[in-house]
Amino acid sequence: MKRPTKEELMAAKGERVKDVIAMDLKCLFCGINPGQYTAWIGHHFGRPGNRFWRAVYKGGFTPRLLTPFEEIELLKYGYGITNLVQRATLTASEVSREELEKGKDNLVKKISKYLPKAVAVLGVTAYRNAFGQKSATIGLQKEKIEQTRVWVLPNPSGLNAHYTPADLAELFSQLKKETEMIEFK
Repeated sequence: MKRPTKEELMAAKGERVKDVIAMDLKCLFCGINPGQYTAWIGHHFGRPGNRFWRAVYKGGFTPRLLTPFEEIELLKYGYGITNLVQRATLTASEVSREELEKGKDNLVKKISKYLPKAVAVLGVTAYRNAFGQKSATIGLQKEKIEQTRVWVLPNPSGLNAHYTPADLAELFSQLKKETEMIEFK
């Protein structure tokens, strides 16, 4: 695939990427917002340095490593993707607290409509700001959204040097094991 020009990337600013979502998912992965490269190709976690697809594979969610262009395949395994904020930016730091709070409201509406067993927000700082949970840490949260369990995982962006690929694989694996055991009461 050809690389985008600077002009093409800049033209993708503010664009959206369609949700990969269906009823009764095992887990809905929720990114912060699409990057401009992702918006340019039109598929989630599309930037070559993003570690989402490898973490999903190493975590046991898929039997093989998928590419962003195969994102729809997640649905047949019971998983989906959305974002807190729909507009594409060059970096997540361009997203305001107000946008994250509004994004939380939209996420709650999606969860109420599609009823996933779990949602995994990919970014602890974004989760803290969107949900007003200043002391939230990585892992299962005490709060639920309706009956949906809420996890927070690290942002898989290649810019997030706090977590190695092995760390991400382990955290995603823990989420996978725990989501397999969720039953609605």
